[in-house]
Amino acid sequence: MAHHLAPMLNEGTLHNDHNRRFSLETHAIQEARKDLAACFRMAAQLGLEEGICNHFSAVIPGHGDLFLVNPYGFAFSEITPENLLICDYNGNVVAGDGMPEATAFYIHAQLHKNCPKALVAFHTHMPYATALAMTEGDPLIFAGQTALKFYGRIAVDPEFNGLALDTKEGHRIAQALGSADILFMRNHGVMVTAPTIAEAWDDLYYLERAAQVQCIAMSTNRPLIPVRPDIAALTHQQMREGDAESARQHLASIRRRFSF
Repeated sequence: MAHHLAPMLNEGTLHNDHNRRFSLETHAIQEARKDLAACFRMAAQLGLEEGICNHFSAVIPGHGDLFLVNPYGFAFSEITPENLLICDYNGNVVAGDGMPEATAFYIHAQLHKNCPKALVAFHTHMPYATALAMTEGDPLIFAGQTALKFYGRIAVDPEFNGLALDTKEGHRIAQALGSADILFMRNHGVMVTAPTIAEAWDDLYYLERAAQVQCIAMSTNRPLIPVRPDIAALTHQQMREGDAESARQHLASIRRRFSF
């Protein structure tokens, strides 16, 4: 957890350019707000958040230098499309009331700047995945079908350096992610990145499910039986072929639940 606000952030700063402000009210951006808010609400229902300290972000459609992020002080269950903040990479809150948590800014700004395919980034301390981030060896063992969704897509950040309260630490975490989509952060939690909000949500949900069944299997003290690498690769390919559409429908089902 971290109860710090980044000292470089400027609360409530708005661009003076009227056209720029108007362009932040497009249909695409409103839909992104609703998508992201639905993810926060569902994560809260499933117990994937930790107090007011975890954070989701998404690069603004049509504005590669801006991103949506949750405001500090709000539980996931309180997030609405309207109270999400828009920030730039220089620490300015371009639209919205409040500020992001410091670690939210320093980690997510660097991820979006340095990992072009990471248009969306979800960071949580969700219980089962975080438990595996605390164990020796590879965190996820490809012994169950759900885990195969992530075959070849995971990186591990082996260095825990305390809270990410500067751009240097955020940059280091971005480097640790590299070309992977999922980052297990030792002694900390996980980061899920994706090209769309729907795919980030889908991966976050199924990552925790895969981690949960692995933890249950490990609790039996019986050896786990990994899937053969060739079958794991084949199954992963089969899953990924329909992943984007499945993720879109998954998120649509959640938005219906919250009437967003």
